[in-house]
Amino acid sequence: MTDTRSVLIADDEPLARERIRRLVEALPGYRVCGDAADGDSSLKQVAELEPDILLLDIRMPGMDGMEAASRLSQLANPPALIFCTAYDHYAIQAFDVQAIAYLLKPVRKEALADALARAGRVNRVQLQALSGQTGQSQEQLAVRTHRGTELIDLSEILYCEADQKYVTIHHARGETVCDYTLKELENSYPSTLLRIHRNTLVGARFIQGLKRTPDGQNLVVLKDGEGELPVSRRHASSVRQRLQEHQPG
Repeated sequence: MTDTRSVLIADDEPLARERIRRLVEALPGYRVCGDAADGDSSLKQVAELEPDILLLDIRMPGMDGMEAASRLSQLANPPALIFCTAYDHYAIQAFDVQAIAYLLKPVRKEALADALARAGRVNRVQLQALSGQTGQSQEQLAVRTHRGTELIDLSEILYCEADQKYVTIHHARGETVCDYTLKELENSYPSTLLRIHRNTLVGARFIQGLKRTPDGQNLVVLKDGEGELPVSRRHASSVRQRLQEHQPG
């Protein structure tokens, strides 16, 4: 089943909102979860609806789109941001708030489809990592759980293990199940998390060594007696290379 991404539309013109809604709903894989008419209501709707993507106008009454975007960029897990505006002179500022795309009105269906696809590729983990203005450390991963948002120090992640549709993060304080994919985590933190198997990433700083069993299976040995993890033949060379790069002297 294809994952449907939720889209929030923020524009002070009702006709503009309706037109963009029709364009979005004509594209497979997306649904409009709500709309807003100004910056303040945009922030409230993002908090309530937790959309994957925000289509945001810039010139709106009260708090404008640029200020709203700046505030959203401080969230631990902000929606992917696409500006839809009649003005082209805000494009440079758009990059400062990590906008995925900057579309000029009237928005064309093809341009919107392309921007939405790009928003899908810039995943939630990367956006969380980009938000350097947060009060949190950039070295923390925000994971939404049934208990709320849990912050996990990247330096405490032993390994991440995929099991069907969920990934379990094994860390110094226990285990946390998340809905990030291994690919998202691997792409976002390549210097911290190393792929050792199609189902497993390991915290690079916890690798003590690589050993080979009598039957030819490679195993990563974790520090502090935290156990051993199987390494696929495909990934053994990258593990060896990482170990060589970090040898003292």
